[in-house]
Amino acid sequence: MEIKIGVQSVHRELVVETDLTVEEIEAEIRNALAADRGVFSITDVKGNRVIVPVAALGFIEIGEGASRSVGFGGTL
Repeated sequence: MEIKIGVQSVHRELVVETDLTVEEIEAEIRNALAADRGVFSITDVKGNRVIVPVAALGFIEIGEGASRSVGFGGTL
């Protein structure tokens, strides 16, 4: 699952690929938003952890990761 995280005052969004389901991601977001001075944290498929203070979140977009095709793109 691909997650795009917009952070306030940062021009680029964070893109994280994770093995979590949409439901698990939404639960993490809800828990972070409910906590006083909460942080949203997620672990990517390589085991790296991304932690963003909830106060700095601009948006979170959850979607399927784009499948990349292999080939030369031309016809034979």
